Amino acid sequence: MANPIAKRVRIGDEWLVKLPRRYPIIFNPKARSQKGGRVLRFIMKHANRFALYATNSAEEARELAARFAADGEPVVVAAGGDGTLNEVVRGLAGSKTVLGVLPAGTMNVFAREMGIPFASLERAFAVIENGFTREVDLFEANGIPFVQMAGVGFDAMVIEETTWESKKMLGPLAYLLAAVRVLGEKPPQMRVTLADGRVVEGVAVLAGNGSLYGGPFPFFRKADNHDSKLDVLVYKEAGYRLVLDSLRGLALGGIDLMDSVKYFQTESFTVDADREVPVEVDGELAGRFSKIHFVETANHLRVLAPENQAGNRLAENLKAWFTWPRRQPEPVSTRSA
Repeated sequence: MANPIAKRVRIGDEWLVKLPRRYPIIFNPKARSQKGGRVLRFIMKHANRFALYATNSAEEARELAARFAADGEPVVVAAGGDGTLNEVVRGLAGSKTVLGVLPAGTMNVFAREMGIPFASLERAFAVIENGFTREVDLFEANGIPFVQMAGVGFDAMVIEETTWESKKMLGPLAYLLAAVRVLGEKPPQMRVTLADGRVVEGVAVLAGNGSLYGGPFPFFRKADNHDSKLDVLVYKEAGYRLVLDSLRGLALGGIDLMDSVKYFQTESFTVDADREVPVEVDGELAGRFSKIHFVETANHLRVLAPENQAGNRLAENLKAWFTWPRRQPEPVSTRSA
């Protein structure tokens, strides 16, 4: 880990104090997460290591990240959940700036995927300080970049129905309640065309750059976020069958084992729906479209991550399973370092 203590360096006949480099950290104190206060206290505790940029909106977070990248900033840290992360990723897309992650959201799916500790800001910061960098594929849906997953139809409808108030009160259970409301709606009809020309029809589509979806759930069991391919699940049945087959598939070792689901790996694909449907990228609504084109961007995203990514990911997810909901927020001092 890098030493944060200031050092004295000699230039000619003079001794100067060389201060440690501060990471620009993008944080929305109004973000839809009950963990915002904990993040702010952590940043205050490590005030000598961060240059804080508090934002008022997702657009501002994206613009700040883009400005840092244009100025040649080597590292930009995103503090928050998957929504904040996606905005920062969109700002860094196409640049050489490295992404650091301080996970503090409801799901923290990308942090889990990369093996970044999501239950401890101290340990997540240690990953940033260690400086080990990985490159991951970066895809886009209708020109909107995403790094972990995207969805067309059902799951995006659930996100659209989930209110900030319910997320604050219930956490992940808020999505379950929204799903119950969406289950009774008439599903859209979709035509999915893969890069090799194959065509399949369905009612909902999920695309994974990584293996995880919705938290610790390995929806895309063959996924590799460095193989220039998306793993695609096309659901042929809507309503309770969609949910039940997803749960059964997870229990049996793969959602693609269900007859109602088709699994593909492809470099790109297009979804044509019979009406405008909601689309989500990295858990955030991207808009409503009747035609959605998924393709890899020209550049990879560089991310600060643990060297033993797979082992750390397994340990973190197991720890979360066995401690939830008893896990309490880690104590943090409100004094600046």
